[in-house]
Amino acid sequence: MGYDSNMASGDAKQRLPTATSATAGFSQSLERGLQILAVFSERRPVLGIADIARAVDLNKSTTHRYVATLARLDYLQQDPETKKYSLGPRVADLGFAAINSMEITRVAARPLQALADETGHTVSMAVLDGSDIVYVDRRRSARGVHLGMELNLHVGSRLPAYCTALGKVLLANRDPAALRVLLDRTDLARRAPKTITAREQLTFALGRIRDLGIGLNDEELAPGLRAIAAPVRSRSGEVIAAVGVVVPLSIATVPMEVLTARLEAPLRRTTNEISARLGYRVEAS
Repeated sequence: MGYDSNMASGDAKQRLPTATSATAGFSQSLERGLQILAVFSERRPVLGIADIARAVDLNKSTTHRYVATLARLDYLQQDPETKKYSLGPRVADLGFAAINSMEITRVAARPLQALADETGHTVSMAVLDGSDIVYVDRRRSARGVHLGMELNLHVGSRLPAYCTALGKVLLANRDPAALRVLLDRTDLARRAPKTITAREQLTFALGRIRDLGIGLNDEELAPGLRAIAAPVRSRSGEVIAAVGVVVPLSIATVPMEVLTARLEAPLRRTTNEISARLGYRVEAS
């Protein structure tokens, strides 16, 4: 396998410039670890210690310490026969996470807008960040008529997960241990007339949402505001986002059951389409 040490060294230094002066919060060890990872590429997927040391301009002993740490954390893996290294599974995990976070907004844009146009209501997509949801997309109907109350939300806005339809869908699909930790950190404060403030009641509601695949918000976040949400799944089947339709009570005064029956089919069709675009396939029963 051919190797151009000047090219490799240049690549690494261009991608991760070295600090030339003391900077608050700067970690030289972290920088060197990232420089080592940056040396690997499609053209140079397997490298020995000497190759890596030349590329990052370190001696072999120092390089070996960094490489051993990265290997122990599964960011690098060593071939037991050649003793050379390649990128490990943790790097792949980071890559897939980055791809999914960018891909989901791209593939969801058209289905979300279609759902907003079909229903005439604002449609949102959010992901879970700790005990909060973060909005990653918001779509309004092209009809141009927006009546009734609506919170001033935008991409990047955060809300507590426990009192939103989107958040309850995302919480419901966490594994039990992770969910317990999140609820331990959550202050179940009353924010509206029907906010669930008892942990046992919320846990029961999340179990129902997990079984039914639909989350509701009936004036739990703000008075006069209702919503219905459903999960978006990745290729592996993991719930990575939720899509919701917001309906102010002033626009639709029908009972929540009627509203759910009206919106559930187009909502599920939209989340199924987004999930399919992300590679999720429902196994035949």
